[in-house]
Amino acid sequence: MARLEFIQHEFFGAYLNAEGGLSWEKQHYSPLKDLPQIFWEDGSGWNEANLWALQRRATRVDAPETVKGVMKHLKRYADYLESRKTDWRHFPIRREDQVLRMFRKHLIDDMASGLLAPSTASNCMNAVIQFYRFADSHDLVMAHAPMWRDRLAVIPYFDAAGFKRSMVRLTTDLKIPNRARLGLRLEDGLLPLRAEHMSQLLAYTAANETAELHLMLSFGFFTGARVGTVTTLTVSSLETAREDPFTPGLFLLPVGPGTGIDTKFSVKGSLIVPREVLDDLKRYASSTPRLLRQAKAHRDHKDCLFLTRRSKPYTPDLVSRLILEMRQRAVGRGLYFLQRFHFHQSRATFGTWLAQLLLDTGLRTSDVIRFIRDAMLHKEERTTLTYIQFIETSRTKEELAAAFNNAFTGLCSRSERQLDA
Repeated sequence: MARLEFIQHEFFGAYLNAEGGLSWEKQHYSPLKDLPQIFWEDGSGWNEANLWALQRRATRVDAPETVKGVMKHLKRYADYLESRKTDWRHFPIRREDQVLRMFRKHLIDDMASGLLAPSTASNCMNAVIQFYRFADSHDLVMAHAPMWRDRLAVIPYFDAAGFKRSMVRLTTDLKIPNRARLGLRLEDGLLPLRAEHMSQLLAYTAANETAELHLMLSFGFFTGARVGTVTTLTVSSLETAREDPFTPGLFLLPVGPGTGIDTKFSVKGSLIVPREVLDDLKRYASSTPRLLRQAKAHRDHKDCLFLTRRSKPYTPDLVSRLILEMRQRAVGRGLYFLQRFHFHQSRATFGTWLAQLLLDTGLRTSDVIRFIRDAMLHKEERTTLTYIQFIETSRTKEELAAAFNNAFTGLCSRSERQLDA
């Protein structure tokens, strides 16, 4: 399989020296940290894709996380190419044998079998098409047959004043539609865990998994923090948490720009952390196993709260892999509700629990939305609103189920009496 690695790239310029030979000189540009690069199974680099990533990062038009996400999609494509032993420039006259159309069919099959979400398949295909547009513009493909057919799509919308407008976008016949699934979904299309399932999961991780994974999940379930936030927690940040003056037992932990703790869209705010969770993190920070890892860590990583056995910071990708391995072991122990568990479900669980708790207090919906938005560091209120809608829809379904059950029970009772008569 192909590998996606992150390197530090420094800029060098070529020039002819006095002897007429080629020399390289370091240029006065800031190095690019964590530049994603793809390497084939034999160790060679995918030069064209790596050049594309370098160009997008060097121009600083795209955020580093955007380039990282696009290259993850290209890595999926590279895995497909190696599994089929197919060159990425394979475009014969017969359309069905062209590599892009075969990959599109592969994504659709994975989507139909439930291995890929529609949004993931659509984004992956779009990323691959973007790369091919770049490669074709620089004559790197040299395809003798058309790779796809471009067409214009007219998208209607309403402006801020309420007037109907339309925009025209360029698309292709390779596009995979991202059709929304039926039913209400929360962030990233994931559903929350039930309270008893969350308790069973944390009890299992406390007894069978590493302390790091257990604490990460606990922090996610009780604060709603994303995995990117959890993995960048620092020891010094725990000391910045201050008890909420209006709610004893809850602490406000500053995150976002200026704190060293990452947040999505660089939103700045404070996480609500229960005292018990904060105390567990502080005990772990001063525990002997963590201090031994800290002693071996690079000076830039010594303040990281969670360190691996190799004394390196955890990454979201590593946590995702650990979650995958954990749920396989847990399902083997009978925890079947974890068959498709993802770390982000801890955030969905926290959000729905908080929304239900606040709605039960009788607060106005606008106040509930504002509180949840600040607690979960949402950039837009419409994201927060999905949690309110989810709770209200769930309550309606519970009431309908109870009414249906009562009606069905009554119907069965009448039928039994008629049979007895």
